[in-house]
Amino acid sequence: MAFADIFLKTARDRWLGWAIAAASLTLLLLLGMSTYRDIDLSVYTELPEAFRSLLGIGDSVDVGGLAIGYVFGSIGAIVVAVMALVMGAASIAGEERNGTMGILLANPRSRTRVLLSKTAALVLLTALTVVVMWLPVHPIAGLLSVEIGGLEVEALALHMFFNAVFYGMLALAIGAVTGNRDTATGGASAILVLSFFAVGLLPLVEGLEGLRKALPWYYFDGSDPVFNGIAWGHLAVLILGAVLFLIAAAIGFNRRDLRGQSVGTTLLDRVRGNPRLNRLVGRLAGSARVSSIRVKTASDYQVLLLVTAAAMFLVMGVLLGPMYASLPEETLTAFENFPEELIALFGGGDLSTPEGWYILETFGLMAPLSVILVTAIMGAGAFAGEESRRTMGLVLANPVSRHRIVLEKAVPMALFGILVGVATFAGVALGSVLGDLGMDVGSIAATAALQVLVGLVFGTLALALSAGTGRTGVAILGAAGGALVFHLLTSLANISESLGVIAWLSPFQYYLGSDPLINGMDWGDAAVLAALSIVLFGLSFALFQRRDIRQRG
Repeated sequence: MAFADIFLKTARDRWLGWAIAAASLTLLLLLGMSTYRDIDLSVYTELPEAFRSLLGIGDSVDVGGLAIGYVFGSIGAIVVAVMALVMGAASIAGEERNGTMGILLANPRSRTRVLLSKTAALVLLTALTVVVMWLPVHPIAGLLSVEIGGLEVEALALHMFFNAVFYGMLALAIGAVTGNRDTATGGASAILVLSFFAVGLLPLVEGLEGLRKALPWYYFDGSDPVFNGIAWGHLAVLILGAVLFLIAAAIGFNRRDLRGQSVGTTLLDRVRGNPRLNRLVGRLAGSARVSSIRVKTASDYQVLLLVTAAAMFLVMGVLLGPMYASLPEETLTAFENFPEELIALFGGGDLSTPEGWYILETFGLMAPLSVILVTAIMGAGAFAGEESRRTMGLVLANPVSRHRIVLEKAVPMALFGILVGVATFAGVALGSVLGDLGMDVGSIAATAALQVLVGLVFGTLALALSAGTGRTGVAILGAAGGALVFHLLTSLANISESLGVIAWLSPFQYYLGSDPLINGMDWGDAAVLAALSIVLFGLSFALFQRRDIRQRG
């Protein structure tokens, strides 16, 4: 298999996901510009510089700058970077996990050539996605009569491209060195999330602003490229980092013994291997035929769970409490002047209160995203993943019905989603104690429970799509795309009367719509989310039962 063959096959296998991402973000830009035209933006000019940095807006605020900053400088930059790191993680480690690396290397091609062909496909798809997002910016602005003449959209797009490549190469390096796709995805994602929030939050604490330069996200938008143009020094840092990661990937991949499809000892494997613990695990798990499916599913995604839960507990929970407590009085007073229209895009909340702080920073976006990340990946891999690895036949060879297989796949998915919610609850509760914020523990628990429920809605959506199509990409993108669209709908409905009448269609409306962090649990909202998950879970049974299993990925 020649270099071009591997390159083209990788691009062909991945192009649809990138196309959907580009189309979704273009739609967000269109909706954002059309919505912001009806909003008085004069209040933004009075915000302190640190706050504008936190929310991704520059010194001069207008409709075009706000919409482009939101899509290109915040949500869009995260989406494209995540797409790149997921592809980077799967480039080497994913092939090993699927048992297809041997096929690639059976051809007279070196490991380095395989690595470079995968890298070239990643860079190409990232570049095409950014170009597709940039091309309609000026036509959309012209269509809506929005002035963007003073904005350096091309500079921001270029920064977005190199930022995404940086994280893609980071995940590629971790995957190539470890051979573990979940470690690569989780590790790179944790660095991305920590960097994104730290760059925005550090300026709020006196004396810590300089630490931003140690974080990669600073070199994406620290220079405000949309207003100031290309910062070649910042781009050089991202390019150098990407090159170093690529070199590390090549060295690690060439020197490492490749993992077989089922090679690797997990934490659960070691527990079950202990004679004393294995007896207890066996009693809890049930029969070997059934428990092996459940335990294997949990083992496959344990690294993803550990990284996500740790990030939510420590970064998005514990650390934010003392940080809020350390803010000076004038900063807290300034929080009261934050425009509600902008805060709505990040989940709402009154920043002058601890509850509002945690809604904006944790529960508004990152908390549901963390559960969706874990459950959607597990749901997509439940059936489509097994089929792509050609292991579904082994699963079905056991005297276990398809309905039971769906159940055994769904149980670990739900359990992992709950564990992420528990980690979020524990982190926020501990952060409140350490910061002496006085937040109500019951309300924190209620919000975390709703976080789990809304995440399970999209996890079971991925499960249903996986059961119905047998394609991992369709399942993940369907769930992620749905979450993005509905989250935007809920956010814009809070600032647009025309969209407010259909806000009830979004699952996120039943997540924070009742202000659970202040008012406690709304059992009606919880029932709606639980019912949606149950319906999608039941749909998974029907779809998997009636579909012919695909024999190849």
